[in-house]
Amino acid sequence: MTQRKKTTVYLTRKLPDAVETRMRELFDAELNVDDAPRTREELIAAVQRCDVLVPTVTDRIDAGIIEAAGPQMKLIASFSNGTDHIDVDAAARKGITVTNTPNVLTEDTADMTMALILALPRRLAEGSRILTDQPGEWAGWSPTWMLGRRIWGKRIGIVGMGRIGTAVARRAKAFGLSIHYHNRKRVNPQTEDELEATYWDSLDQMLARVDIVSVNCPSTPATYHLLSARRLALMQPTSYIVNTSRGGIIDETALIQYIREGRIAGAGLDVFENEPAVNPKLLKLAEEGKVVLLPHMGSATIEGRIDMGDKVIINIRTYFDGHRPPNRVLPGRS
Repeated sequence: MTQRKKTTVYLTRKLPDAVETRMRELFDAELNVDDAPRTREELIAAVQRCDVLVPTVTDRIDAGIIEAAGPQMKLIASFSNGTDHIDVDAAARKGITVTNTPNVLTEDTADMTMALILALPRRLAEGSRILTDQPGEWAGWSPTWMLGRRIWGKRIGIVGMGRIGTAVARRAKAFGLSIHYHNRKRVNPQTEDELEATYWDSLDQMLARVDIVSVNCPSTPATYHLLSARRLALMQPTSYIVNTSRGGIIDETALIQYIREGRIAGAGLDVFENEPAVNPKLLKLAEEGKVVLLPHMGSATIEGRIDMGDKVIINIRTYFDGHRPPNRVLPGRS
C-alpha cells in the first residue's frame, strides 16, 4: 500500500520548540532555525514548492507573492490573530485558503495593556531606570519625589470593544476605573451591565471626556490613523493613551508633537507605525519619562505562542483531511 506523501509546510519564523516538534512529526516541515526574517524572494520560492505557508505578522504576503504560488499551494495558515499582512482577496482569487489563530492572545494582550495603563501614570519605567542607570544616586524616600497620578476613580475610554477590549475593561474596572467605550456597535446589554460601561457613538466626544485611552481595535483600512491629529487634539492635557493593537491606528507624528507640547500627558506603546523602526523622537520622549515603549511583546507568553501553534496545526490537518478549517478567514473580512 502506497504511503500518502506528507504535506509540505514552510515556516517563515522560528516557533516554540514544542510547536516545531509537533510540526515535524505531522508534516514535512521546513523550519527557520536562525529566525531571520525571510526575504520576498525566499517567500516566492517557498510558495512555488510548498503546500502550506505559515507566515507571521512580520511577513507581508501580498498579491505578487500569492500570484507566484504554484498549483500545489493550497493554504496560508498564519501564525497570528490579525491578517492585515495577507492579501486575503488575492488568495481567494488564486484558490488558496487563509486561516489565522483567533481567541488565543486575548488575556495576554489585555494583561500587557493593563500593565502599560499602570506603568505610565505611576512612572514605573522612570523609577526603575533611576536605580539601574544611576546606582547609588537615590537618596531615599521623599514626600514630593517621583509623584505620578492615581488611576483609581479615573475614566478609561476603550477604542474597540472586541474580545481584547472587553478583557481590558474587566481589568480596568477591578482597578477602580469607570469604563467608557467606542465601537462599531454596542456590546450586549449583559456585558454593559457587568462592566457598568458607557457607550459612546461619537469617538470624538469620548476622547474629550476620558483620562486614559486604550486602543484595542483591529488594523483595517478604516482604522488607519483613526486616532488622527484632529482627534488626538481633542484629548485632555492630563490624559494618557495606550496602544497594544497596531501602530498605524495612531498618527504617530501628531502624537509625538502633542506630547512634546504638553497637550497629551503621555503614551504607552507596544506597537509602532513603522516597526521594527522606532521614531527617534519617541525614544527621546522615553528618556524624558513621557512615554513607555515596549518592543511589540503584548502577546509574548510561551503559553500563548504554543496555543497559536496548536491552532495552526489544527487548521492544516483539518484542511488536508478534506474539511473546512475552523479558523478560515473569508475574503473582505480580514
